Amino acid sequence: MGNAYTPGLTVSGDMVVRRTRRLPIKGEVLVRVGDTVGPDDVVAQALLPGILQTIKLAEKLGVEPREVESFFQLKVGDPIEKGVIIAQTKGFLGLGKQTILSDYTGTVESISTVSGQILVREAPIPVSVSAYIKGTIAEVIPEEGVVVETRGGMVQGIFGVGGERHGAIRVAVSGPKEPLDASKIQPDDQGKILVGGSGVTYDALERAAKTGVVGIVAGGIKDSDLIQYLGYDIGVAITGQEAVETTVMVTEGFGHLAMAERTFDLLKTLEGSTASINGATQIRAGVIRPEVIVPLDKVGDAPSSSAKGLILGIGTPIRVIREPFFGRLGTVTELPAQLMVVESGTEVRVLRAKLEDGDEVFVPRANVEIIAS
Repeated sequence: MGNAYTPGLTVSGDMVVRRTRRLPIKGEVLVRVGDTVGPDDVVAQALLPGILQTIKLAEKLGVEPREVESFFQLKVGDPIEKGVIIAQTKGFLGLGKQTILSDYTGTVESISTVSGQILVREAPIPVSVSAYIKGTIAEVIPEEGVVVETRGGMVQGIFGVGGERHGAIRVAVSGPKEPLDASKIQPDDQGKILVGGSGVTYDALERAAKTGVVGIVAGGIKDSDLIQYLGYDIGVAITGQEAVETTVMVTEGFGHLAMAERTFDLLKTLEGSTASINGATQIRAGVIRPEVIVPLDKVGDAPSSSAKGLILGIGTPIRVIREPFFGRLGTVTELPAQLMVVESGTEVRVLRAKLEDGDEVFVPRANVEIIAS
């Protein structure tokens, strides 16, 4: 078998990137096809239904559920405010009179003569979706969102934490083998995305957060430093929602691993440019990769080096994404046609790769991804 298809990891200085920006519920799209947008521009918005709250009116009044309508002073659809009188009993000769105040602000949604309860819908919660990247609106999805398109550089990582942010790139180390430590973070790095080399230390992460650094890209990170930074072990779930001040993306794996020279060199050429970074990662089904996207001034049609459906052949640069060679880079030297039995006892298709240190190993094809250029 001469070649095969496998997912890829993109490292490109010039490609077309499209990102779908979609609301969680139907709402209103605020832009049109062809509009130019920036990372912070809101492209769609919607209102999530407010929380439904319960007032146990019959219980509060000490009356039968069927009687609540005669005491309740509002009707379905009326606005209601917290602290306002909503029901009152007359008492006997003016004695024992009860006054009930609303516990919530919102709208009366229902009055139940079965349970004796009043349901109040609190104010709707506004949600919006920003463009995330600088570009143009390539497509509008009615009532749902848009597709934003830009042309520029893109680097995908192997793992990341933290959400979407944007800032100017600064290369903070002299080379791809040099780690990013706290001493290399400057007071004027606020709002920037810093590029390290072989890794980033916990002290650097801590100082970056205090300084206001929005993102860090490095070759690797130690498990212990990541756990200390997050305050917990991240497990295998999808990342990107962590409550951290600085988004982190690693390009090679866990530990301190020299960043691939082609990745470092590309980021160095993009220094000073405004980039968008997202640490969201999912390695299992529905793969999501952390990324840095750097839009160029011109947005137009260019051949895209998409990470999907890339051809795996002899000489293809790859990265191993499973143990025991996790994070190692190499080049495909052979694609055997026959199946091979691996440690788990399963027969799978494999490839032979020459790793950067010169070792030649057999790896299941499902355990690698192409480094696209």
